[in-house]
Amino acid sequence: MKIFYSEEHRKHYPPFEVFDGGKRVPYYENPDRMDKILSALKKTDWAEFIAPVDFGLAPIYATHDEGYIQFLASAWTEWLASDPEIAAAPEQNAFLPATFALRRTPRVPSTLLGKAGYYMMDLSACIMGATYEAALASANCALNAAQEAVNSQRSAFGLCRPPGHHAGKDYAGGYCFINNASVAANWLSAKGKVALLDIDYHAGNGTQDIFYERDDVLTISIHGDPDYEYPHYVGFADETGAGAGLGFHKNFPLPKDTDDEGYLSALDEAITMIKNFAPNYLILSAGMDTFKDDPLGTFKVTREGFRKIGKRIADLNLPTVIIMEGGYANEALGTNVVTLLENFK
Repeated sequence: MKIFYSEEHRKHYPPFEVFDGGKRVPYYENPDRMDKILSALKKTDWAEFIAPVDFGLAPIYATHDEGYIQFLASAWTEWLASDPEIAAAPEQNAFLPATFALRRTPRVPSTLLGKAGYYMMDLSACIMGATYEAALASANCALNAAQEAVNSQRSAFGLCRPPGHHAGKDYAGGYCFINNASVAANWLSAKGKVALLDIDYHAGNGTQDIFYERDDVLTISIHGDPDYEYPHYVGFADETGAGAGLGFHKNFPLPKDTDDEGYLSALDEAITMIKNFAPNYLILSAGMDTFKDDPLGTFKVTREGFRKIGKRIADLNLPTVIIMEGGYANEALGTNVVTLLENFK
């Protein structure tokens, strides 16, 4: 299996995030995650690592608002220029908004902090000096994996960091800046029908936002019920698309402590929907935070559960673009990823 990976991600490592209740904690979405996955993959005899080529900004602008992407590109340098104290110790800081746009309007603020509140959803999508470059490289990993799926009609893995599925058309959130899976899905949609299945523990609110009114990409998310879990405001069962996209989005909000059996039951329903849609390509947003020991999840999916999840999805026999999303039980993360991927090699 071809695995597209860039070392650029290491440049994005915020010194902290502001967690539930306002606690300042070490950044969960850190480079150690990639190291654990790389270590596990290098022990296999089927992983072929390839550096991504640059697709340019056109596929990203086709998915995200151009003003938002320009904000990501310039926010850090603007912030340093505005605050000499921060500029003196940039490695100790991360750029975050002070206010948030609770009711979205077309009016984008003119000030830097105003734009931050408009373009950022929460306090976990911390911007650093090379966050934009890391996010671009991550998106290119996804695009290269999509191109490989088209060229070979086989599955490929975008080992993406930062992850992407919480990033909407014009906002960052949940460690995500560019929606890698959505950028790849949109690019693939010119080649044929696309289904996007999100198996991350948290609802793929950004992906839902991007495709909610489209009927050429079927989007499905299996996740912790937003009644109790992040992102709280999106991911409910009655959100099924709008306009042309009505009926082309499906959420499976699941209760706390969902185990292998409960998860696989929802997955079987999702797989039936994908079969009925009959896509040419499948995008899999592969979050491993459904694992029973994940510090940011409440599900009880086991390693054997990941094997079964992977097999059922692989049995669709579709060229599948697997995109790395979340997963924070770092010691088990690499083995869990390999357990899933083995079904597609």
